[in-house]
Amino acid sequence: MGKSARNFKNSCISPHPSFFLHFLAVSPKKSSRNQSPNFTLLFLLSLFTLSSFLGICVLTFYGIPHNSIPCPPISPSSPLSPILLASLSSISKGYPRNDEPTLLSSVMVPLPAHGVAANLNLSAEEKEFWQQPDGEGYRPCLDFSLAYRKASARISKEKRKLLVMVVSGGLNQQRNQIVDAVVIARILEAALVVPVLQVNRIWGDESEFSDIFDLEHFKKTLQADVRVVSSLPSTHLVSMQSIENQIPFHVSPMWIRARYFHQLNEEGFLILKGLDSRLSKNLPPDLQKLRCKVAFHALRFTSPIQDLGNQIARRMWIEGPYIALHLRIEKDVWIRTGFCPLSAKEVARLLRGLGAPSNARIYVAGGEPFGGSRAIQPLVHEFPNIATKKTLARQGELTPYLNRPSVLAAIDYIVSLSSDVFLPSHGGNMGRAMQGHRAYVGHRKYIKPNKRMIVPLLEDTSVSDEKFRRTMQKLHKYSKGQPESRKKKLDRDVLAYPVPECMCKH
Repeated sequence: MGKSARNFKNSCISPHPSFFLHFLAVSPKKSSRNQSPNFTLLFLLSLFTLSSFLGICVLTFYGIPHNSIPCPPISPSSPLSPILLASLSSISKGYPRNDEPTLLSSVMVPLPAHGVAANLNLSAEEKEFWQQPDGEGYRPCLDFSLAYRKASARISKEKRKLLVMVVSGGLNQQRNQIVDAVVIARILEAALVVPVLQVNRIWGDESEFSDIFDLEHFKKTLQADVRVVSSLPSTHLVSMQSIENQIPFHVSPMWIRARYFHQLNEEGFLILKGLDSRLSKNLPPDLQKLRCKVAFHALRFTSPIQDLGNQIARRMWIEGPYIALHLRIEKDVWIRTGFCPLSAKEVARLLRGLGAPSNARIYVAGGEPFGGSRAIQPLVHEFPNIATKKTLARQGELTPYLNRPSVLAAIDYIVSLSSDVFLPSHGGNMGRAMQGHRAYVGHRKYIKPNKRMIVPLLEDTSVSDEKFRRTMQKLHKYSKGQPESRKKKLDRDVLAYPVPECMCKH
């Protein structure tokens, strides 16, 4: 919120008695006969004024909070049903005008899914492949508790205690750590210095936070939750000994407070590093909602990146439905992480088994494959309509970002979000980010390969295509992006499974 909104929030002050005596004052020069009606009228007027004033105070303090989102924001380009229009109208009436850009327009919304039911050129199996899952009426609902909102008035104004986070890894790994940085700042009741992005040694990407994310939007969206400052004051001297990097996995808010709260109060600042997967996935409901608010609302890409990503997505989308495939076969997978993603050949067979038509258009997200174009040749052989950001971009559009892998990954993120179907070749950070974001914006189709069950079949050449198809359909019947509760299994990430903490039925 802007300055005017903050002033409005603080407008419930105790008025001086003279404010009301002004309305009740009676001139001694008037006769008593004329005083009675005037006194009554003025008394009623003052009573009405006082009631209105108190009503504004109550609504300001207890009304729909600035950091609550009862219904999802809708893209202006998306087709709106009467129900959604009514919901949108109710949201607009429930928030101060200064909040509307943040609450209604902050979510990165994909282009509309293509309708395939009327396409007579598709077989029944192909129509089923493009069919979107039933969202079951789930929509975003970040309704923070009253206790959380009361604490926000104090925490959001914190100036003495500062938390600095150093985040590392690729784009989606950085996003996860930034989300947890905001949550930890909230737990410690500290202001958050804009996270520092560590230089990626593998890709040599020296991008800073503001090179990738819209910093002002980040601050504005979170201003009711955590105060975000641009830098650490020069009065704070930092040494290597000041950096805390020995954080165990899956720590609770209680552990965070017990370990760092006193230190932060004493020294005034705290620097944390190596935060990946350190914070527990099982947090109180308000902190889970805050994680969703950061990931799906606050972390918006800069305008140049968002605009270019949208242009490339529209070039893919305008031709009809398409699949986004995160084919994770870059060199760092084999050198650094040791993950075993599906190969291009295995993905091609899986898509055939799931009913994808051979003329399906596929957007391949990710960096340069290890082995070059030969690495994806088996996929191209089965599905020749392959596109990448490089083939879709016009001359010079990607030139400023060729040495910025994080920006290129952001473009992949935007194009993948608008796809009709998304399929990751392994369950990494990009896959989980897409799973949660696509759920949050309406449960767009997301196929999660059951690698444990399908790999033996993929390697068995004696299995007929028909048997393989039936098996794939059966294994993935309930893995197509339908609403699935985070609480169904222990330690699920709310950013991949936003139901029920961040989404509810309306």
